[in-house]
Amino acid sequence: MNNIRVESHPFEPFLPSGAVVLMLGTFPPKPERWSMEFYYPNKINDMWRIMGLIFYGDKNHFWIEEEKRFDLPKLKAFLTERKIALYDTATRVRRLKDNASDKFLDIVETVDLEEFFGLRPTIRAIVTAGEKATGVISTMAGVALPKTGEVVHCACHGHEFDLFRMPSSSRAYPLSLEKKADAYRTMFRQLGYEV
Repeated sequence: MNNIRVESHPFEPFLPSGAVVLMLGTFPPKPERWSMEFYYPNKINDMWRIMGLIFYGDKNHFWIEEEKRFDLPKLKAFLTERKIALYDTATRVRRLKDNASDKFLDIVETVDLEEFFGLRPTIRAIVTAGEKATGVISTMAGVALPKTGEVVHCACHGHEFDLFRMPSSSRAYPLSLEKKADAYRTMFRQLGYEV
């Protein structure tokens, strides 16, 4: 395994002022799968369709059909307005296969939560998509791995927050877009969002 190249995270954390929610996946796919240089860049990933459905009633709200890509300025404006930060739980990984599947990612280095809490002490919820991302945060916080759709209260580095484990937005995850959106909608309502 030591002969497999270690990749560093390609994106800067997206940390809008006053962020209350920090969404953490595991690690981005390879660049050839990107439709933009930002989080959930794969055009077949459901995350931005989920957000479009929840907040605007339209799964294609952030999609530019004629260009086959997501609208990055619109996404950033939405996330800033809603105070949603984005990053991943892994900052350095080895891809054991040529993809971004969690089961084939060897995490070499994890996110520095203490730094995030220092930069954005307003964060009161961490939302993880998938088992591997949730496992990283639950280990850091010393709590049992919650089931998908569950929330647990945590304290880590002197900061209290709720950890929500949500369904993966990958198309490989066997749940319809509508059911994924329902799960995320419930989570956002618990956080006081009007959706």
